[in-house]
Amino acid sequence: MSVRKTPGGRWRGVVKSGRQQVGSRTFDTRREALSWVARERAALAGGVDPRAGRRTVRTLLPEWLEERASSVSRKTYTADAALVRLVPPALAALQVGAVTDREVTRALIALNASGLAESSVRRLRASLSAFFAWAVRERMIASNPVTGTRAPKGRGIRTEIRPFGEDELESLYAGAAARDQRLADVLLVAAWTGLRWSELREVRVRDFVRVPLPVLLVSRAAPEGGEAKVTKSGKSRRVPVADRVLPLVLACAEGKGPDDLLFTTRTGHQLHASAVKRTVAWSTVALGRRIHDLRHTGACLWLAKGVDPVTVQAWLGHASIATTNIYLHHLGSSADRAGLERLNAPGGAGGAQERTGAD
Repeated sequence: MSVRKTPGGRWRGVVKSGRQQVGSRTFDTRREALSWVARERAALAGGVDPRAGRRTVRTLLPEWLEERASSVSRKTYTADAALVRLVPPALAALQVGAVTDREVTRALIALNASGLAESSVRRLRASLSAFFAWAVRERMIASNPVTGTRAPKGRGIRTEIRPFGEDELESLYAGAAARDQRLADVLLVAAWTGLRWSELREVRVRDFVRVPLPVLLVSRAAPEGGEAKVTKSGKSRRVPVADRVLPLVLACAEGKGPDDLLFTTRTGHQLHASAVKRTVAWSTVALGRRIHDLRHTGACLWLAKGVDPVTVQAWLGHASIATTNIYLHHLGSSADRAGLERLNAPGGAGGAQERTGAD
């Protein structure tokens, strides 16, 4: 029989493959034992070995990482390796076949409560998902328990965007140019094109197209400390080059071949944020902004000059218009500005009104 009563009064379920026993487990009731046997037989019929599922998450992580090292980038591997250190002990001690979405959700909540940033918790969730997907491929489990979970919202304050105003941007440019003209040009181009820093580092001379319109073709990114890859959205896009920075882009391309990096240091080396900030005295000239705020500046410049949000979405490479709309919340839409102008016009509710008669 697949289920039998033990001398202690409990019920033991036994699963066999042919004549070979592949698993057994004891339950308080016969119904629970029968249900477990049915699940194990179904898993076995689908090619999953219940014995493999009895290994713990802690013992399997090193095996997964060993395979992972040769199949992902160094940056991704480094993030995945953090699981060994950060996965909560309660989850690490579980058999991989016993992990459900409930245990994964509890682990993510524990990581969030430990003080990790929301982005870090999301990244660890992605690593957990990759680990359990590997366990599915290795026939240890039937399905990935991470798929139906979500990373909890972070408790910290979200970093606010702080774009440069146009006058502030020119002040930054002048301050940086006093120290290094070429790097100042690159920073101004970054602000007027809205490119991510990793994208700016990887643009080639051939990606600068002048006819029929001056644009940059953005298809790859080179994050610092990692290999070049496709852009964050996975898609290519066209970004216009405004007249304000067109001469600077032309100067950056002068004397270079089509496959050379377009934006480099004066000596032709690839850009590195720490070296750039040190050279131009970023902490002094940037008014407390981050380099990534140059991208925010581009979005706000375009919107303030009347470019519609859908076009801005395409130029920035946002997958969702909701992301682009964050800038509208910060800057205000053209309707907001038009409404304010009407309010402040003579005779408007908030503007100067002619006074006649009594005070």
